[in-house]
Amino acid sequence: MPKLKTHSGAKKRFNLTKSGKVKRAHAFKSHILTKKDTKRGRRLRSTTYAEATTEGTIKKMIPYK
Repeated sequence: MPKLKTHSGAKKRFNLTKSGKVKRAHAFKSHILTKKDTKRGRRLRSTTYAEATTEGTIKKMIPYK
C-alpha cells in the first residue's frame, strides 16, 4: 500500500494526545483584538479538543502524527 500524504494545513493546526484525542487552538485570536474583551482573549488562548464528529476527518488528514 502506498504512503499517504499529510494535509499541510492540518499538520500545522492539530496535534494528537496519547489517548487519541485531537487537540486544537481557538479561532478569532489573530487580529482586531481591541473590540474583544480581555476575558474573551484569555479564554481563546487555551487549547481545546476537536468535536467528536470532526475527529475522524482530522485523523485521516494527519495519518502519521
